[in-house]
Amino acid sequence: MKKSILFILLSSGILFLVYAAFEMFVPVQTVGKNIEIKIPKGATFRQAADILLREKLIRDKKIFMLLGRLTGADRRIRAGYYSVWTSMSPFDIFRIIRKGKIIEFDVRILEGDSLREIAETFSAAGIASSEAVMTVAVDKNFLALYGIASPSIEGYIFPDTYVIAKGVTLEEALGLMIDRMREKFSDEIRARAAMTGMSEAEVLTLASIVEKEAVVDAERPVIAAVYHNRLKKNMLLQADPTSIYGVKSSKEKIMKSDLQRQTPYNTYVNNGLPPGPIASPGLKSIVATLNPAKVSYLYFVSNNDGTHVFSDTLTQHTEAVQAYRDKKRIQQEGYE
Repeated sequence: MKKSILFILLSSGILFLVYAAFEMFVPVQTVGKNIEIKIPKGATFRQAADILLREKLIRDKKIFMLLGRLTGADRRIRAGYYSVWTSMSPFDIFRIIRKGKIIEFDVRILEGDSLREIAETFSAAGIASSEAVMTVAVDKNFLALYGIASPSIEGYIFPDTYVIAKGVTLEEALGLMIDRMREKFSDEIRARAAMTGMSEAEVLTLASIVEKEAVVDAERPVIAAVYHNRLKKNMLLQADPTSIYGVKSSKEKIMKSDLQRQTPYNTYVNNGLPPGPIASPGLKSIVATLNPAKVSYLYFVSNNDGTHVFSDTLTQHTEAVQAYRDKKRIQQEGYE
């Protein structure tokens, strides 16, 4: 009798294992196509199993739930969009969900990127359209939410590579990047800004100009010093990148007519700092802005190799500009 009961139990166990193996390792569908499964925020493992059952990706919800309990996967599930093939076995799908392999986008923001360029990056990644980004960027409620005292979020997005999950709202994605900037804008930096009498907005604004002008790291504090010196003397900053902000791409050539254009950001026609940043400054430019070199320079001109010639007087600067033009003319003649 005991042997009969043991045989029945053993046979039942084997049959169950065979059945469970069939349910978990044999695909429900034979035709393979890629689909996206959305697991909503706050969903339980049981609710996720219901979704998979409804999509005909698993046959037996109880077996799927049992595997979740045995592995501890039922304790927490990551919300988001999962990319799966309908020809996958339930076990392969289980592994994807257990590991939380949701669809994510890599978004890389470079030092010196303008808001328009950032919007294009969002669009290229498929997160949101450029127009949507630009709309949120100037939304007064959104600016107030993050305590931004500038016309837009320009300059408040820290240059970095971000991993954005599909389904995250545009506001959440931008907020993540603003939070990163605030993390980098450390207590030490805030203390230094307070010592210099500069607000967060002023630091980021001047740092964005330094970012657009500097190529060589060693020159960042020197370029920052030039602008600090000009501000102290109530001189026009005359920063070339500000003359085309909001008008054309920074990759385009700056013309003499650009320097004369009447815009709120053009420091050739307006005294002091622009209303807000003109790009996303990196940490090096922010630090340089708050720790300018101890020099008396008021002018600088490009060497056409990433470096600059710095001058104390207009006469010296005029000579440096002429030397730059002569050098450029000789180079152009050499190519002819």
